[in-house]
Amino acid sequence: MARILAVDGVPARAVEGPWHLAVTPPGACATPADLPGEGWIPARVPGTAAAALRDAGQWSEAAPTPLHDSDIWYRTRISGAGRERLCFKGLATIAEIWIDGVCAATGRSMFLAQTVEADLSAETEIALCFRSLSAELARPHKRGRWRPLLATPGSLRHIRTSVLGFMPGWCPSIDSVGPYRPVTRSPLGGAGAIASVDLQAALDGGTGRLTARITLDGTADGPAFLICDGCEVALRQVAPDGFEGELLLPDVAPWWPHTHGEPRLHAVEAMVAGRRLDLGRVGFRSITLTRPFEEGLSLAINGVPVFCRGACWTPPDLTGLPGDRDSYLPLLTLAREAGMNMLRVPGITLYESSAFHDLCDELGILVWQDLMLANFDYPTEDPGFRETLVAEITQFLDRTQTSPSLCVISGGSEVWQQAAMLGFPREVWAGRFVVESLPALVAETRPDLVVVPNSPSGGDLPFSTNAGVTHYYGVGAYRRPFEDARRAEVGFASECLAFANVPEAATLAACGLTDPTSPQWASGIPRDRGAEWDFEDVRDHYVATLYGVDPASLRRNDPERYLTLARAASGACMEAVFAEWRRARSPNAGGLVWFFRDLAPGAGWGIVDYLGRPKPAWYALKRAFRPVQVTLSDEGLNGLHVHVHNETAEGRRANLRLAFTDAAGRVVAKAEREIEVGPRSSASWSSAELLGRFFDATDAYRFGPPAHTLGHASLTEAETGAEIAEAFHVPRELTPEPHDIGLAVELLREDSGWVLRIVTERHALGVRIETSLGRPADNWFSLGPGAVRRVVLADVAEAAGEPQGSISAINGIAVARFGRAGFGSCEVRL
Repeated sequence: MARILAVDGVPARAVEGPWHLAVTPPGACATPADLPGEGWIPARVPGTAAAALRDAGQWSEAAPTPLHDSDIWYRTRISGAGRERLCFKGLATIAEIWIDGVCAATGRSMFLAQTVEADLSAETEIALCFRSLSAELARPHKRGRWRPLLATPGSLRHIRTSVLGFMPGWCPSIDSVGPYRPVTRSPLGGAGAIASVDLQAALDGGTGRLTARITLDGTADGPAFLICDGCEVALRQVAPDGFEGELLLPDVAPWWPHTHGEPRLHAVEAMVAGRRLDLGRVGFRSITLTRPFEEGLSLAINGVPVFCRGACWTPPDLTGLPGDRDSYLPLLTLAREAGMNMLRVPGITLYESSAFHDLCDELGILVWQDLMLANFDYPTEDPGFRETLVAEITQFLDRTQTSPSLCVISGGSEVWQQAAMLGFPREVWAGRFVVESLPALVAETRPDLVVVPNSPSGGDLPFSTNAGVTHYYGVGAYRRPFEDARRAEVGFASECLAFANVPEAATLAACGLTDPTSPQWASGIPRDRGAEWDFEDVRDHYVATLYGVDPASLRRNDPERYLTLARAASGACMEAVFAEWRRARSPNAGGLVWFFRDLAPGAGWGIVDYLGRPKPAWYALKRAFRPVQVTLSDEGLNGLHVHVHNETAEGRRANLRLAFTDAAGRVVAKAEREIEVGPRSSASWSSAELLGRFFDATDAYRFGPPAHTLGHASLTEAETGAEIAEAFHVPRELTPEPHDIGLAVELLREDSGWVLRIVTERHALGVRIETSLGRPADNWFSLGPGAVRRVVLADVAEAAGEPQGSISAINGIAVARFGRAGFGSCEVRL
C-alpha cells in the first residue's frame, strides 16, 4: 500500500505525549498496574530509552549503561473519545502495547509497525513495555550451523532487531530500546473512509504510467479520480468498495540520479467519494541491467548506464535513532555535494524512515536496501520467523512504493559470504528464501526494482570479485597494491575501501582525541573481531606505501606530521581506485565506500565524522565522483592514458592540457587541445597521441633517469577557462619531504561570498585549508606547478565577519595565512 499523507488536508496526528519512562527489573511488572509511582523521567517519542536517560543525565555515550538487561516502560495519556487507529511505527524490540491497562498487542520485531484499533474514552492511558532483550537472548534457542565473529551472542539470529550495539570493534555497545519511530492516531469509520491505496509509477518510453487501486472501508458513494501534474483520469469502480485505473502522462519529465539529470517528482492526489487523498510525490524512471548479473551488476536508469558511487549508510545518531527530516538533511546534502548517487543501507543497521527515502527522492540519490539480515544462519525455514520476515519486507515495500530512488533490494549482508568462508558448500550458503521467495515478494509491490540475493553474491563463491556484487577490500584490508583494483576485475563493489579515516584537528580536539599514541585514541579504531590488526594498521600500510615513511616511528616522534599524512593517505587510496574503476575499459559499474558516517568519536570508517563534519577522505571522494571528470591511468609501455567522462545530459566542449614537469616545476613536455565529449559518454587519449611523439610518460622504458617527476592533466571550460577537473601521476616514488614550493593565498570578497585565491610555484601535495568561518568547497587537493586555484568558503553567514585561517601543503615548509590576523603573512614550519 502506498502512504496516504493526508485525507482532506488532515494528516494522521502524532501522539506527542508528554511521555514518561521508567526502568524496572526484568519481569518485575507484569502489567501497568504494577508500575512504581516514582522514578519516571520525561521521554521523547519518537526516541529511545538511551536518549531519554542521556537527557536526564543518567546515561552517557562515553560509558553506555546496558539497557537490554531491564524492562523499559513508557506511558502517556491522550484525550478524545471515539474509535481510532493507533499506529506504532517502530518498537525496539520485545514490545507490549497496553491501552487502559489491557494488553492490546505484542511485537517481536524492531522492524515491524504495529496497528491497534481502540475505543478511546475521554482520557486514555497508553503504556508501552519493552521487555528485557537479554532475558530473551538467554532463553534456549536452536544453534545455527555457523556462528559469525561479527556479532554476539549467537541467539541474535532468532531475534528481529538491529545488530548495531552487538558488534564489538565495529560500533559502541549502545542498546536500542524504545518507540524509535512515531506513534500516530487517526479516526476510524465515517463515510468514504479509506482502507488502502496501491500506487505504482512506471516509465514506458517517454510516457509516465501511474496505476492506482483504491479500497474503501465500506461501500463507495460517488466517483473516483486520479490526479497528477494537472492531468486526471476517472477510476473504474471494480467492486462495491474499490476503484482502479491508469493515468498516462505523455512526455513526462523523468526522474534521474542527480549526477545524470534532474530528479523530477510529481504530486499525486486522488478524489474518492468526495474525499481528497494526498498521495505524496512519484518519480517516473526505469531500471534495467546492462549485462547479466553474473558478469557484474550494472544498472541503467532510463536506458542510460550509470556508474554508481557512494557509501554505506549508518544512522544519523546511534543513540537516539532519529528518523526526522532535519536529522537526515545535513548528511544527505553532504552525500549529494560529494557527487554520491547511491547509498546502501546495509543489513547490520535498520530500515530507515520515510523521511530518509523522501529526501533521497528529492536529492536524486539512489538507495540500495539490504534486508536486515547479516552474517548469521537465520532460521528462514521456521514458519514463525519466515512470517515475520515476510511482513517486514511487505511493510517496507508498501511505505516506499512510490519512491523512485529505491533501486536495489538485497537479501542481506554477508550471510552467504560468512558460510562460504567457513567452508560450507553452495547448497548451504545459497539460502532458498532470498533466491526463491524474495523476488516474488518484491515483484508484487515493486516490479521495477532489481533484486540481489545477497551482498556479496554472484560468482563461484559469493565474494568472487569479478562477478555479481562483491565486497572489495583488496586495496584496503588485504593491503594489496593499487594494481589489484584492476587485476580483480571488480564488476560492482557494494562495499569497499575501509580505512580508519582521520577527522580534522577541530573534531579531534572537540572529542578529546589529540594524541594518536593514547589508549583512548586506539579505542576509536574499528577492527574485525579475531584479527591481529585493525584498520589503522591498514591505513598506515598505505601511508608507508605512498609517502615512504615509517608510520610507527613518525607517530611517536612527530604525531602532527603523522596525522597529516594519515589524513591524506586514505583519500589518496580512494581517488586512485575510483580513477581506475571509472576508466573507460574497466568492467566496474559501481563502488560504495564503507561507511558514510562514523558511529563513534575517533578515526572510524566514515568519510564524515561523528560530529557530521567532512573528513579529508570526503573531499577526495568529492573529486573522484565529479560527473565531469578527468583521470589518468598508467598503461605501462603504452604510456599514460587520459580519460574524460561526461555524465551530464549535455555535450561538453573543454580544453584538455597534459603537462610533464621536473622537480623545479619546469615543463619538459606538454600538449593542449580543445575537445568535445558527448552527453553521457567518455573519451580517452594516450600521451603519445596527445603529444604527437614518444615520451616515456610512465617511466616504463627507463632509458636513464626520468625527465619528469609529475604528470598533470587538467580540464577547463573552453569559453571561460574555469577549472573543471584535474588529475596527477607520479612516475616513481612520491617525495613528501617539505621544501619551498612558493605556496601563497589571498582572501577575496566577491558578490557570491568569500573566496581564496591560492597559487603555487611548484607541485603542492595535499593543500590543506583551515578557516575560522565556513567550510572550503575543496580541501586536501594537489596543485600543479604554476597553478592558480580559487576555492569558495561556503556557509559563511553575511554578518559573521571576515574569515581567518591558513593554508599549507604536505610537501611545503611554509604556512600561508589569510584574514585580518595574517593577511599576506607567511611562516615557516620547523
